[in-house]
Amino acid sequence: MPDVEGFDEFYRGSRQRLLGYVFVLTGNLAEAQDSVQEAYIRAWQRWSTISGYDDPEAWVRVVASRIAVSRWRGLRSRTRAYLRHGAQESIPEPSTDTVEVVAALRRLPEEQRIAIALYYLLGMPVAEVAREMSAPVGTVKARLSRGRAALAGLLTVVDLDEEAADA
Repeated sequence: MPDVEGFDEFYRGSRQRLLGYVFVLTGNLAEAQDSVQEAYIRAWQRWSTISGYDDPEAWVRVVASRIAVSRWRGLRSRTRAYLRHGAQESIPEPSTDTVEVVAALRRLPEEQRIAIALYYLLGMPVAEVAREMSAPVGTVKARLSRGRAALAGLLTVVDLDEEAADA
């Protein structure tokens, strides 16, 4: 069983120093907080070992600084990629038809929605959809059939509502 009180005491006694240290390294309070928090999580997971060290704070300090540097390197790599390849092309807004279909799909029961997405959007065969959903093939076929019928009704209702609003 971990020494909860010992860890709490260690945390309370060292957190501000470590946060200040990592803040100086990163220049960003949020990044420093995230890095220090992650280091303390790792320390807690290994507290039975770390608590026996001569200087547990040194261990957490090294881990927190490595986490901060690792995040900084990742950001630097993403920045280089952005500069090399340019900004991501803008993605066009979805059409009103797409929005209507998504809204109708949201109204279906989850099992029907998943079966329709796997079968029609990902192009998976019915047998594979059945394996993915841990359901018999007949059940998947029924879900697809009921889902299509429900979608047809929902999409027709949407169209009739729009026509009534236009009139």
